[in-house]
Amino acid sequence: MNLVFPPLYAIIDAALLKTSELSFAESLAEAGVELLQYRNKHASSKQVFETSRSISVRLSELGRAGNYSSRFIVNDRADIALVVNSAGVHVGQEDLGVEEARAIVGSYRWVGVSTHSLEQLDAAAESSADYIAFGPVFPTTSKENPDPVVGLNLLREARRHTRKPLVAIGGITLERAEDVYSAGADSLAIARDLIMCADPASRAREFLSVAARIRRSSRGA
Repeated sequence: MNLVFPPLYAIIDAALLKTSELSFAESLAEAGVELLQYRNKHASSKQVFETSRSISVRLSELGRAGNYSSRFIVNDRADIALVVNSAGVHVGQEDLGVEEARAIVGSYRWVGVSTHSLEQLDAAAESSADYIAFGPVFPTTSKENPDPVVGLNLLREARRHTRKPLVAIGGITLERAEDVYSAGADSLAIARDLIMCADPASRAREFLSVAARIRRSSRGA
């Protein structure tokens, strides 16, 4: 398992949130989540920009204070990621390509890409993508038109296809976390299981505890 890439990739999905994006981001950063993505498929460009800017500024403030260190990723919008000085952008198969996004955000920001088949993953592995998301591993309701489920066996095969950080996406819950890490995922992208629970910060810490246990076991193997 990659020991540098953050083990929990929290998705701030505006369609699911019960609170403000900013307060949700703050609570997860304070819980130790080191990678957060803002996703809002239905907002105007202005709304996405303003929310992304507020999150980026606040997480930077927390980082400068020395208490928390979280990378902030903007979904889809490489232009907004650049303008708000985020840590990077995440693109899907229907968005800008990896290299086009890279041309916008530059070499110092992360570009991640979602893949849903081994063919897509192989193409991403040959690109300049910093990490590759693969899934949905399980059925998901967080997306309006989800791709076919890939399952744990195909995730294991995906792990053998690339040495880049591999982020498992789709339908992952705390109860399934250990199996997904064990199948080769460096990180778990979580939206619903964090947002819909009573205490997202506590749930995030539980995910991080599972990841730490798996990583200790991997070192001892």
